[in-house]
Amino acid sequence: MERHISQVSQSDDQISLRVLTFKLSSLKMFLQNFFSYLCREKVGSKVISVAVTPNGYADAVNGDRFVMPEERQMTFSSLLDIIEGKVKCSGVFYVQKQCSNLTEELPELTGDVQTHILWMSEALGKQPDAVNFWLGEESAVTSMHKDHYENLYCVITGQKEFILLPPTDRPFIPYELYQPATYRQKEDGNFEIVDEEDSTKVPWIPLDPLNPDYDRYPSYRLAKPLLCTVKAGEMLYLPSLWFHHVRQSHGCIAVNFWYDMEYDMKYNYFQLVESLTNAVGSL
Repeated sequence: MERHISQVSQSDDQISLRVLTFKLSSLKMFLQNFFSYLCREKVGSKVISVAVTPNGYADAVNGDRFVMPEERQMTFSSLLDIIEGKVKCSGVFYVQKQCSNLTEELPELTGDVQTHILWMSEALGKQPDAVNFWLGEESAVTSMHKDHYENLYCVITGQKEFILLPPTDRPFIPYELYQPATYRQKEDGNFEIVDEEDSTKVPWIPLDPLNPDYDRYPSYRLAKPLLCTVKAGEMLYLPSLWFHHVRQSHGCIAVNFWYDMEYDMKYNYFQLVESLTNAVGSL
């Protein structure tokens, strides 16, 4: 009998853990489905800007080009049909337009999503310059870069995976100049790269932190990347000038708040580090 009770006790723990895991998984699925439903109901017919690429890399280096996505206008419901697998399309689709698209293209959602973070607005003494809405496929990747904004990144459903590097790692991070170009999908479904005429070259980071080429960029071995996963209901404060690379789970929904940085001693220090790096080259 004692042996039987012991076995039942262990089994109960296992069952409780499985039930808890199931409930959490069910809650995440409910939130994902609910927000998709909410979007369909409120903004399903709205036409929004969607970035489309052949490989998920928008605003990234491809060979000797810095290639931007094809910007496509489509209804929100049409995008959800693609992400949910109801419609098959070639290419990778991602809502990533960083011009305060939440307030400019999807103001109907501001009743359910805040347009600023009160404590951050109070701490900085300003409102955000932009509030951006993000939704896309798992294959959509944001290449490594930095922004001149204090960034609060809030995940609503799914999760985001960040690779972060501080501004002091600038000497270990390579930059090169690239001819700007844009993806364009042809009638046969394949994509071509079309140069932006009369455009100056764009400085960008060619290194992929997921698979760094140490032979070509040996100084990157000295960098100290941080890995951070932001899950549904969590917020990441990403300071201005920090380098970051971002991946996501399929159908992840997020909103971020861009507050303009102060061009103070921190900015001057970074400019000094960058000038020294450009003068002497990577370490």
